[in-house]
Amino acid sequence: MTRDSTLRSGLRSPRLLWVPAVVGLALIVLPVAGLLLRVDFARLPALLTSPASLDALELSLVTAAISTLLCVLLGVPLAVVLARVRRGARVLRAIVVLPLVMPPVVGGLALLYLLGRNGFAGYLLDVVAGVRVPFTTAAVVLAQTFVAMPFLVISLDGAIRAGGDQYERVAATLGASPWVVFTRVTLPLLLPALGSGVVLSFARALGEFGATITFAGSLQAVTRTLPLEVYARAEADVDSAVALSLLLIVVAIVVIMASGRRMTDGVRP
Repeated sequence: MTRDSTLRSGLRSPRLLWVPAVVGLALIVLPVAGLLLRVDFARLPALLTSPASLDALELSLVTAAISTLLCVLLGVPLAVVLARVRRGARVLRAIVVLPLVMPPVVGGLALLYLLGRNGFAGYLLDVVAGVRVPFTTAAVVLAQTFVAMPFLVISLDGAIRAGGDQYERVAATLGASPWVVFTRVTLPLLLPALGSGVVLSFARALGEFGATITFAGSLQAVTRTLPLEVYARAEADVDSAVALSLLLIVVAIVVIMASGRRMTDGVRP
């Protein structure tokens, strides 16, 4: 055997892993297949083009896009600072990942008691500026950002710590300012991780339900996103709920594939 063939043989997955791998794949694929079998294809076009469905789809895409933008604007600096901090890093990471382990409904309640009329920040906003955040489209964006931003921060934090800081040190030694080091060295190195983090954040925001319904409610064309529309129709019209569920799955798959390809094309060698 040649060296290359020996190397390829050694890199093959052990046969013992195939059984649990197939079972794990089936656990993901079979429920989706069951959903496809339940779809009423005769009514599908009418169900997907109803005004409520289109409103929910548009609201979901718009709010998820804005939430993802907020995740980037806030999460990238947070990840960089988190990866470079020395004292209290473990506590800070635990706080950052808290929305991942916290039930979304609890997150919605936390936002409500912060920005609601009885919350200290919400009371100040109401009295000083006359602004009420809960049960508005802005509340949807905040709820989605709350649950989605940890995905981006974790992706970037891991990439920064794994890559080390040798390139930043060299740039600083050559006289580059911290801002130049960040924009010219750190960010370009983070593009692959940023791409995956953006996709994960958008997908999580698109599928957000618990925090949204608790903090923003379910008002058509205002706060009722596609997951909330599915929930609203689940009891009254099962066929409609299944059709919208299929639409949500298709949109999520298309966005993940398209966004992932676009974010990684520019960083391939």
